[in-house]
Amino acid sequence: MKTPLTTQELHNLAMNHVGKELEQRGFEFIAVNSKLKKHPQFVCIDKNKQYYFVIVRVVILPENPNNYDMVWMEAFKKHARTQNAKVLYAGVGLGNPDGEDLPIYLNEDYLIEYNGIQVVETHLN
Repeated sequence: MKTPLTTQELHNLAMNHVGKELEQRGFEFIAVNSKLKKHPQFVCIDKNKQYYFVIVRVVILPENPNNYDMVWMEAFKKHARTQNAKVLYAGVGLGNPDGEDLPIYLNEDYLIEYNGIQVVETHLN
């Protein structure tokens, strides 16, 4: 019997994809938070000791993973500025290849739409 992934498992799957990219880019992980609705998911530093707050958002396709709540993001950017951190956003879309109305199953193939990590400007508008 096929087991659909829970919302938390979908979030963890997205975090795994983003975490691999962060590693490939040479970031060092300071903290990782995989709990839903807890931000940021990753706190990292680069080789110059610049801090980065990384937000990972998973959506079910065909929803666009690149869209995020602009009002919420403004509040988060303010928090990042107070911590002298930069903000990175990674939207991950997941779907079932057999149909968008079907869940994503454990140990089964899935579709992914991931356009990489985006820099979110934190300076005031």
